[in-house]
Amino acid sequence: MGVFRMPSLGADMEAGTLTEWLVKPGDTVRRGDIVAVVETQKGAIEIEVFEEGRVHSLTAEVGQQLPVGAALAVILAEGEAQPAGAAEGPRPEAAPKPPAPAPEPPRALASVEVPPVEVPPIRTPRVEVPRPGGIVASPAARKRAAERGVDLAAVAGSGPGGAIVLADVDRPGSAPPRTEAPRAPFDEMRKAIAAAMTRSKQTIPHFYVSETIDLQPAIDWLARHNADAPPAERLLVGALFVRAAVVSAARVPTTNGQFSDGLFHPADGVNAGVAIALRGGGLVAPALIGADGLSLAETMAGMRDLVSRARAGRLRGSEMTSGTITISSLGDGGAEAMVGVIFPPQVALVGIGSPRTRPWVVDGEAVPRTVVSVSLSVDHRVCDGRQASAFLDAFRTFIAQPESL
Repeated sequence: MGVFRMPSLGADMEAGTLTEWLVKPGDTVRRGDIVAVVETQKGAIEIEVFEEGRVHSLTAEVGQQLPVGAALAVILAEGEAQPAGAAEGPRPEAAPKPPAPAPEPPRALASVEVPPVEVPPIRTPRVEVPRPGGIVASPAARKRAAERGVDLAAVAGSGPGGAIVLADVDRPGSAPPRTEAPRAPFDEMRKAIAAAMTRSKQTIPHFYVSETIDLQPAIDWLARHNADAPPAERLLVGALFVRAAVVSAARVPTTNGQFSDGLFHPADGVNAGVAIALRGGGLVAPALIGADGLSLAETMAGMRDLVSRARAGRLRGSEMTSGTITISSLGDGGAEAMVGVIFPPQVALVGIGSPRTRPWVVDGEAVPRTVVSVSLSVDHRVCDGRQASAFLDAFRTFIAQPESL
């Protein structure tokens, strides 16, 4: 019997909200099937299962916010018997324990006649606690107003001197509740980005290498390729950047992998994280899985698919966690150069500025050429300057010979 649990979908994810089940008890699932959708700070992400078998029960309900590692479902392997006492659906809550019996009252002592004593009543002067702005309310009224979200400034007090008492707050229609603007998803995404980048800069010893390279051969090759190609088959320079980074990472293994538990885990293949700016603001970097096995045309198609699903909020969990190197490009009209922050637990990030026309020396003569600034941010625990330079050398070579990609 396997327990399907809430996965970690980012370096700093602590919990997620289950928004949709795509399976039900009795369904058969295979490794890689999409079984649920979880809302995180970076949007809705489709969750894959990594076991094969039959869904026995769903132990979490839609709308629940669950910490990473919490049980979501029980999956039985093929031929595995239903566990004894197991029930379909969410696990029932434990029945409340019966109240403990009341202790026996102590035996009465022998009665002793006590003459009555007259005690004068104690009069406690009322103390009114002013709120900021001159609002006078009892402590109980202030507490209830905070619970109900009621603005005390709009409540008419019936207590002494117009003070607001508990009954005033509880009176139906006494005041409209305070309205607070809902927290925008963009705000949550900025929090997630801030947490991940803070962790990166605090724990990863970055160093950087950069180079300005001649982009003109690639621009000319793209123009020739796209001239006769139908729109669906045309390539963008961004696909060349991703493909060049992928083959360069395959040549320099210390730039391709993940660092966790104090060790570097080099990757067998290249899962290229592609930084995508979302229309509502924020940034995600899902991985183009198995990018080292894709052609240039397949890389372009994969990038289009990632961008479309990222902006529709339909990325998959594995795409958010399996990246081995990330490529972030500013595109046309951006800054001339960019040096990025590594996405943990990865160990390298390629930053690409906006192409510019600059004087460039070709065959001993200064001519106008399209050039681009490329940087590599690297984890110094894993990689050194010579290896980082080898990555940029390979990147420059492939951009100069785009037909080899």
